[in-house]
Amino acid sequence: MTSMLAITNATIIDGTGNDPIENGTLLIEGERISAVGSSNQVSIPGSATVIDAQGANVLPGLIDTHVHFLMEYPNVVNNLLTPPSLRLLLAVPRMRATLDAGITTVRDAGGTPAGVKMAVERGVVAGPRMQVSVSILSQTGGHGDGHYPCCVDLGLAGKFADVPRGVVDGVEEVRKVTREILRAGADWIKLATSGGVLSTADAPTSSQLTVDEIATAVYEAAAQEKRCMAHAQGTQGIKNAIKAGVASIEHGIYLDDEAIEMMLEKGVYLVPTLLAPMAVSKYSAQHPDIVPPMMAAKSNNVMESHVRSFERAVKAGVKIAMGTDSGVGKHGENSQELPLMVKYGMTPMQSIQASTLHAARLLHLDQQLGTLEVGKLADVILVDGDVLSDIKQIGDPANVKLVLKGGQAAKNLLSEQVPLLAGLR
Repeated sequence: MTSMLAITNATIIDGTGNDPIENGTLLIEGERISAVGSSNQVSIPGSATVIDAQGANVLPGLIDTHVHFLMEYPNVVNNLLTPPSLRLLLAVPRMRATLDAGITTVRDAGGTPAGVKMAVERGVVAGPRMQVSVSILSQTGGHGDGHYPCCVDLGLAGKFADVPRGVVDGVEEVRKVTREILRAGADWIKLATSGGVLSTADAPTSSQLTVDEIATAVYEAAAQEKRCMAHAQGTQGIKNAIKAGVASIEHGIYLDDEAIEMMLEKGVYLVPTLLAPMAVSKYSAQHPDIVPPMMAAKSNNVMESHVRSFERAVKAGVKIAMGTDSGVGKHGENSQELPLMVKYGMTPMQSIQASTLHAARLLHLDQQLGTLEVGKLADVILVDGDVLSDIKQIGDPANVKLVLKGGQAAKNLLSEQVPLLAGLR
């Protein structure tokens, strides 16, 4: 018999942008939503388990479109002392923390083998649904080149046989390595089209990879019905990526009017990752002996431009999907991106949509996820507090009392005595 769960007396924010449903009921049958609406409109079968939400917010599971599970903080010394096998196992608690924060779907933006995604799908380890890019395509000396001044190549996140080395120069190398990354199970091809903060041989403003090189990766990905995302911080690197046909610009620190117009014209998404430079700056201030000075300096230097570019993109109506670059900072703090998006120009409802429906659209998952609608997968979170009045409530994992992934409880802080929400205030 298919299990049934009813969440009643909830304030339902369904991800569509519509007004919340006060005193709402969400009915889940098996792994899918079977009804949603006002409590006086939804009939609850007698066999259903009932949760009284006592007015708490119920939302779609959040989607983070830019994480790195094989990384956490820019600690070069620690990386040198960590065997690849240990690095792989360290992803397990990071995925758990991400899920506990209410993030039920992620796109891993480089360094994580496809086998990690498969382990989650097979129930070997707990974690969010995943799309993976596996490697990062980078030119020699570019943002994804792990070669340090000491002449040691640390790689992106440790060296694994099923994570192809992504350093490429010229169209034919791009073609071959893109095919290797797709063979390794990538859902996305990630390109570094500009320099970055956490690289040693470039500046965030520098342009990397030619338009032809980027377009070759876009073509090869499309041949296998996949798409490309671009680490693009500098203005020309952003424009080159858009011209070549990428689906999303990651970071977008130095947007100008022309770049914004290009994004609007081609429907390219911005994944802003506002948390990332702030996390690096905070960590480098706490550990000045660990973070290479050039990385700390670059992080501090980009923050103002990063915020201003995000504000301009929001005002212009650029499509925005939530992404955090978790791995640069701490996993499990993903939802702190929403208060930052609100601080710099979005309404609370817009930040929620960027983290649900719009993120699902970017990942081509919106037929199954991103909103609380009949027939969709029951990825659902219950959050203590009124997130539309205080979006910071969603940024604290302690406020996320229930996480359902496909109708199954991935996190449950509800009372064992009252299957339900007794004690939630």
